Parts: sequence; C-alpha cells; structure tokens
Amino acid sequence: MSSHLIIVEKEADWQPSFLDMQVITVKDYLVEPEYFTLQNAKLINLCRSYRYLSQGYYCSLLAEARHHRIIPTVRTLRDLSSKAIYSLNIESLDELLQQSFNNQQYPQTTDRLELVIFFGQCEFPALQKLAQQLFATFACPLLKVEFRHQKQWSIYAIRILQLNALIDKQYEFFIKALNTYTLRKTSIRKRRRVYRYDLAILHNPQETLPPSNTAALRKFVDVGHKLDIDVDLITKKDYSRLAEYDALFIRETTAIEHYTYRFAKKAENENLVVIDDPDSILRCTNKVYLAELLKSHKVPVPKTVILYKGSAYTRRIEAELDYPVVLKIPDGAFSRGVFKAYNRQELTNKVGELFKTSDIILAQEYLYTPYDWRIGILNRKPLYACQYFMSDAHWQIVKHDTETGHYDEGRFHTFELTDVPEKVIKTALRSASYIGDGLYGVDLKETEQGIVVIEVNDNPNLDEGVENAVLKNELYAIILREFIRRIERKSRHFR
Repeated sequence: MSSHLIIVEKEADWQPSFLDMQVITVKDYLVEPEYFTLQNAKLINLCRSYRYLSQGYYCSLLAEARHHRIIPTVRTLRDLSSKAIYSLNIESLDELLQQSFNNQQYPQTTDRLELVIFFGQCEFPALQKLAQQLFATFACPLLKVEFRHQKQWSIYAIRILQLNALIDKQYEFFIKALNTYTLRKTSIRKRRRVYRYDLAILHNPQETLPPSNTAALRKFVDVGHKLDIDVDLITKKDYSRLAEYDALFIRETTAIEHYTYRFAKKAENENLVVIDDPDSILRCTNKVYLAELLKSHKVPVPKTVILYKGSAYTRRIEAELDYPVVLKIPDGAFSRGVFKAYNRQELTNKVGELFKTSDIILAQEYLYTPYDWRIGILNRKPLYACQYFMSDAHWQIVKHDTETGHYDEGRFHTFELTDVPEKVIKTALRSASYIGDGLYGVDLKETEQGIVVIEVNDNPNLDEGVENAVLKNELYAIILREFIRRIERKSRHFR
C-alpha cells in the first residue's frame, strides 16, 4: 500500500475498482483530531472544488499549516486561478512547447488541441516531456491544458479537472498515473525507517567537475541518517517531487539560465529550506554584479574594467591596466570563461570573440600567486580553509583542454582555521556577508599590496578528502545541522 493519503470530497468518488490506498473524506481531515498531528504525511487532494474558501481549498491550506506535504498547494491553486497569473509561469516552457509540437507527431486535425495530464503523465508520448514540465510547474493531480495555433503553438488555457467528472475511458489512465506517482519515490529510496526530516540533494552524475564528488555525497547520506535526516540524491528528473521534502541542497554547478536555478526557485516557492537559495545564485554567478557589489563596499578586489558591447575599449583598458589582462565572461565557472591577453592583438581578438556570447565582459589586472585561498562560509561563520595551487605550467587552478575536454587541477592544502591569517578570514566573512547567510566559498589572493578578493562562489566545492581533510565527517554534520536549524525555525514561524 502506498504511503500517500488520498483526500476526496465524497466517499463515492473513490470507486471500488481503484487502487488499494488510504482514502478519507475532506470533512474527516479537517475536523478529526487524529489527522492534526500526522508525521511525514504525504497527501493528495482530490476534492471536487478548489475554489477560494471551499473545502478543497481549506484542505490544502490546513495541510500546509500542519506541515503536511500536499498537492496541490495553495500557491498552485492561486497560480492556476487566473490566466494572468499562470501566463507568467509558462513563458519558460515556450521552447520545449515548440519543440514538442514541431518535431514530433501528435493527433492534429485543427489548430486546437486539448491535453489531459494526470500526475505529469499524458497519453501522447511526443508531448510527455511537456506534460512533465507542466506538472512540475503546476503540481496539480488532474489538469486539462488547451493549446492553440496562431503562427505558432501556445498554451491557451489550463484548467483543473475533478475526479468525479472523469469519463470512463480516463479512469484506467488515471489509475496508472497515480500508481506511477505514488510508488516511484518509495521504490527508489527503499526506506528502512521513517526519519524526522527529508533532505533532497540535487546532483548530476554526468557532471565533469561537480561541486561534490561521489564519496562526499555518500557521506552526506550516511551522516544524515545519524542525525535523523533521510538524505535523498535526486537529479533534474525529480523536479516535480520537490514538495515532498523539507529542504533542498544543490550540489550541482549553478547558473541562472539552468534548471538548478529553477529548482532553487521552486524549492523557495514550496517553502523549503534551500541552499543555494535563488538570491545567492543570482548574485554569485554573475561576476559583473560581484565586481560592482564588492567595489561599492570597498572590499579589496583586482582593478576591474567593465566592457560594454559596441564601446571603444582598447585605450580605456590600456590606460587602467597593464598587460597581461585577464578577461572574464560574467557567468563562467571552474576557471571556464576566464582568459588572458598578453598584448593589444590578443586583447582585440579575445574581446571580439567574447562579445559574441555576452553584451558585457570584465577586464581585470593580472595578479599571479602560486595559490588561492578558499574560505568556506556557512551562515556567516567560517567552515573550512584551503589553499588551491595553480595547475602545472598554468596560471589557473584548473587547466582545461578545449580540444579534448580534459582538465588538470593543482594540488591543495587544507588548514585548521586557527592557522589561517586573521585578515584572510575577516575579509572572506565580510565579502560573503553582502551576499547572504548561505553556503559560500570566498576566493582570495595574498599579494604584496595585501589581501584581494577574487570572487564569492555560491556553490563551493565540498569534496571528500579535500575540504573536509581537517574536519572529516564533522564538516558534513555541521552543514546538515544547519539544515535542521533552518527547518525547525521555519516550523516555529508557521505555528
């Protein structure tokens, strides 16, 4: 039997031929004391109406007040209540929508198509990815989406379907989709016991340079169990299931135009604790923003010139910086998107090349040091300290081979925090404080002129054997205890 609890308006709505599941009426859920304090409850609200102040609406509203995980949430009901509201949420689906209709076959006889979506499943394989993304955006059990074609396909309307209004031929599809939805997570996670909290760690097993290696992810799982946290390693396919967790920890390289940012936004919208939070991703992944932010607070940074596409930049750069000049695209990561120009010709060629992908780039003075400091910071406190040395015969920590895709990394040295120069720690803490109270990695250089901040990372490395070389498993425990603290703080806030 599934661990999900089905809530219906009338007992007759759940037919005898349906799955063997826990089913109660909405009236019982709203008034019976035994449902007030359910632990780790996962609910599916299948009421006949979700209109404002109806029983179905109150079901979702009180479920959230009781810290039960329910679909649809009140936020979803609100988003689906008006086309003016949900139109804002479907703009990001346009590219997938066009691909789904233009590149695949589907039953098209007119310029209008209605698609029924049950728990992210639809009857047309060509439109399945689109159906899953619509469910991920609007996690409502039963949806009807109307598409219309005028020059190109678009979503004309999204409506909520009621279980008691389904026609006979739809019941079999409904049961299959419900079974897939309720059993998938259970079969993947194979829980042996119920934990107090559920933490999802987003990772990408195929990522070349992930922020946490496989051994570190396993440690998060093991240490989490000792702290009564069920740590679940998820991938981008699990977007629609975020509401089932208490918190999200992103251990994949983040970017704004990327699903990692959408995960962070959805987690925030679902009132989950999330690291990296959307604001931190937004602030840290753009080097232009960081340069201006740190400069405005008089944090020591390399001399920086912001270049705008179409502007005359050569004389300006040469007036302010000496060769070689470091050039950066705003959203590079892991030493990607960072280049060095030794003279005017190289500068002109590389800037012209970079302007093809970005309207703004940065030019900075070149400051060579044999290593960079990385100070890990969590909730405005130092967590770890590492020196990352430049890779052999290269001026960066990571040397990328653009032809083969291979890379080389320099060696490292992890320090006790008490052995790190005090000014390095203080400058790092000050820099991160302007971003937020999340998990950050501040990169700094010790130069003849003093400490210089290179950047603040929202998604710093936490690799087994490197960043935890001093703290060992305690590094993972500190982070997980911070998640517990934030989860419990949210719980107290909503009581």
